[in-house]
Amino acid sequence: MIQIDDSGSGSLIGGTCIGAMRSETKEYVYDIIPLEYYHANTFKKKLYLDKVVDIAISLLKALNVSKDEEIEICRGYMFDKLRIFLKENQYNFSSTTIGEPLQSQVENTFEEYTVSLGLPHEFLTYTKYPFHFHRLLRWVYADYDERISLCKTGWKSWKKYGNLDLQIETTYLKHSKYNCLKCWNKINDNTNVKVIKYHSNKPNTIYLHLNC
Repeated sequence: MIQIDDSGSGSLIGGTCIGAMRSETKEYVYDIIPLEYYHANTFKKKLYLDKVVDIAISLLKALNVSKDEEIEICRGYMFDKLRIFLKENQYNFSSTTIGEPLQSQVENTFEEYTVSLGLPHEFLTYTKYPFHFHRLLRWVYADYDERISLCKTGWKSWKKYGNLDLQIETTYLKHSKYNCLKCWNKINDNTNVKVIKYHSNKPNTIYLHLNC
């Protein structure tokens, strides 16, 4: 049996991972929907749903899936057009909730992908909700000009929060419990630091090394 799942569609950073696994052998293949599908008009037209179909066809070929083999697909909206394609081409498929081991495999693949984009692995592990929009927004604003290219800028939430007024100043930290959100290295005690302040869903303060 083949299972297909996704990860990352709700993350501000990066595209979306589509993964497929043959449950009997744990053969696993995946691909990433590029970020360009989450920009402006491309996102508005939902062309990422067409890209899911292209990726899924490639993954099924890689796994040598026949039309008789059972296929389970995540119930999510990401696979709306894939369901149409599979039905029209008479594949043996059903929509269901995808569990382990594929669920964790796809999530881990997406995490590794975002780390390859520059998101610190520790940033993902220190918080209960690693891909929470406003947590990722803090990381983006710490190096805005460089990191905006990693964002799903077609989102309505980006249009609301992606170009906020910033207050930039310096201060002295006698006792520091922070990592610099630009380089991710620790900010030492008794250090002059750069401070970025903005208001999204709440007031936010970001601490950076003075030279970052």
